Amino acid sequence: MALFTRKRATATAADTGRTTARRPAAVLDADPALAALTGDYTIDPAHSRIGFTVRHAMVTNVRGAFGTHEGTLHLDGADPARSTAAVDVTIASVDTGIADRDAHLRGADFFDADTFPLMTFRSTAAERVGGDTYRITGDLTIKDVTRPLTIDLEFQGTATDVYGAERVGFEGSAEILRSDWGLTWNAALETGGVMVSDKVKLTFDISAVKAAA
Repeated sequence: MALFTRKRATATAADTGRTTARRPAAVLDADPALAALTGDYTIDPAHSRIGFTVRHAMVTNVRGAFGTHEGTLHLDGADPARSTAAVDVTIASVDTGIADRDAHLRGADFFDADTFPLMTFRSTAAERVGGDTYRITGDLTIKDVTRPLTIDLEFQGTATDVYGAERVGFEGSAEILRSDWGLTWNAALETGGVMVSDKVKLTFDISAVKAAA
């Protein structure tokens, strides 16, 4: 992903597509001062969160997250268009804080986790929107349905933690219609409307660690 603008920082606490001959103007140009970011990174699940928010019964929001996930980034400081991201999410790790609801989500009405255990994302392009805001596009697969997903990101910078590991961080969000991926279960309310909204907001809070040279 094209995440190359901020200066480096040093932590003080224990936890702290293809190129073409003519690149579109929206694609981020490399910052030579941050060329050292180039390399492979592993998402740190202990300091990352992949969450969601969905409207429930037309009056409130249900928030949850997937507790088990893994992913990799490749950042290319010389040519950010070559940067990539890949994330695998374990569906059975869904957690909304209510066991019965989580079991329903894992079941056949929703994700059918026994048959389709993973949700995956594979990037296909990245661009700079402005300032520290970026946009990554890729393929999101749920229940063997693959559709494009665009995620807006805010780059949080880089840091060297107290263990000497180099980290990059970013926050992102996207909105999808769950029905586009075959998640269509619902129930009508007596007062009108439905139990679960079709629109779902996805949120990403990611810390990734650079592989040793």
